[in-house]
Amino acid sequence: MSLFNTVRNTIVPVHKEGYPFIAAFFVASLILGWIFKPLFWIGLILTLWCAYFFRDPERMTPQDDDLVISPADGKVSSVQMVVPPAELNLGSEPMLRISVFMNVFNCHVNRSPVRGRIVSVNYRSGSFVNAELDKASEDNERNGLVIETSHGQIGVVQIAGLVARRILCWANTGEPLDAGERFGLIRFGSRLDVFLPAGAAPRVTLGQTAIAGETVLAEFGSTKGPVVSRRS
Repeated sequence: MSLFNTVRNTIVPVHKEGYPFIAAFFVASLILGWIFKPLFWIGLILTLWCAYFFRDPERMTPQDDDLVISPADGKVSSVQMVVPPAELNLGSEPMLRISVFMNVFNCHVNRSPVRGRIVSVNYRSGSFVNAELDKASEDNERNGLVIETSHGQIGVVQIAGLVARRILCWANTGEPLDAGERFGLIRFGSRLDVFLPAGAAPRVTLGQTAIAGETVLAEFGSTKGPVVSRRS
């Protein structure tokens, strides 16, 4: 029984959005294997990768309204002051923007960085340049949420990437969100931008690995300065 529990706890759940893709990859593997046997094993590897891509692990999210939690797994690619996208209606003054870039091996389930109520959901069509580039925030297809919190309005933007062609968001205007709650998913490589009002101090640095629902990106009301990191 303990072995069963160990296996069960080791296997990471797969998000339901991934089931059709996993099935399609597996069927394609069977067909390719029927044509040329070695292709089956290549297809099987790709099927396993697809299941890995759509994994949806449980996360332990800090429940503190002063903390801003990472909405995505990936690498912190930007920490700077930037004017938010016009469709978010967050004003024309620069806000602290923290960006997390997701490659094709990261978990792509997106989680709310804060607790609050959704004020608006804004979709904008665009191009599909590399999401790691700074211009992706302006040029790429994106979907933005504005969340009303005790510290003011916070913007969370899902940005499609070079490979990504589909942004999913199941959150709706007027609904409440808890920090760490799942609200969307982007298929195959992308980026999340978080726009924070005055009073937020970053708690991550460029190149740092972030874990959705667990890594603290920023903190409100702290007298500490920005985080200083050492590469080792």
